[in-house]
Amino acid sequence: MVDERTAARPAMSAVPPDTRWRVCAAPMMDWSDRHWRYFARLLAPRARLYSEMVVANAIVRGDRAKLLDFDAAEHPVALQLGGAEAAMLADAAAIGEQWGYDEVNLNCGCPSDRVQSATFGACLMARPDRVAKAVEAMRAAVRVPVTVKCRIGIDDHDDYGFLRAFVDEVASAGCTTFVVHARIAILQGLSPKQNREVPPLRYDEVLRLKRERPELTVVLNGGVKTASESLVHWRDLDGVMLGREAYHNPYALAAVDAAAWPIEATSPGAGTEPLPVPGEIVERLLPYVEAQLARGQRLHSITRHVLGLYAGRPGARAWRRVLSELGPRPDASAVVLERARDAAERAGSSAEAVV
Repeated sequence: MVDERTAARPAMSAVPPDTRWRVCAAPMMDWSDRHWRYFARLLAPRARLYSEMVVANAIVRGDRAKLLDFDAAEHPVALQLGGAEAAMLADAAAIGEQWGYDEVNLNCGCPSDRVQSATFGACLMARPDRVAKAVEAMRAAVRVPVTVKCRIGIDDHDDYGFLRAFVDEVASAGCTTFVVHARIAILQGLSPKQNREVPPLRYDEVLRLKRERPELTVVLNGGVKTASESLVHWRDLDGVMLGREAYHNPYALAAVDAAAWPIEATSPGAGTEPLPVPGEIVERLLPYVEAQLARGQRLHSITRHVLGLYAGRPGARAWRRVLSELGPRPDASAVVLERARDAAERAGSSAEAVV
């Protein structure tokens, strides 16, 4: 018997791809703040950047500037919300749109105890009706895309049918973009870190979702680290999302970004240019750092995010050492970055000379 729901949907080849989510940098608590996003943008000019999760109630009732401010260079940038109450989420989404965010994403994948105690995050996957109502309210409040980030399942609800039923109900409320972490979440017994590593990756279920729902934009999250891996995933999926690999090894994000649109050239050679070297990134970062220091920010709030700039390169240890020793000082200035760069370059030159 033909499934009428499936039969009514267009074939994958008939659905034009939505490339806005081709490369994404994941929302990461305590990491993907505005300073890291600005730094990431210097390396990945087209990737979609996500804020760390912000609780809707905090936005509606708290210090919005502290929670939401970002630099215009970060676009396209998405605001990820945590929450479960439709009205509160709608209000927070509207504020986020007014603040200039390009997307509002609802977190249905975080497994932390704190999030579970507030009955949102990954535990929302058990309540697709509630997620659908929230999405419907948020979409009514904003004009930017409202998207959902979820897991492939939770606890004993680990079969594909559970994921498909969740997506179907949420999609019925108008959500057309799903970022899917290809692991289940174990809500009791595993820490958030373990939930990123212990449950096995099941890419086939994300791929099956896209095949059965080709009209949806489906972005793969979990375990993606390289441009070569991304090229494989892009054959069948709409995008990839890099998380901690992008943070610890920012050139991984740069490489994926460069590989994502290789024929987007508007002039000869564009799209194939070499990635900027770390010293160039430092030069581009300095004006931002000086502006932030003038506004009262501490240097360490920025430099803690750039320790991985030389990851895998000669001079990486010298770079980290200078930033770690001098960056946290109360009077630290942008000169610290220059000193760290110079130390890394000297160490790198010495290493090359030895070879």
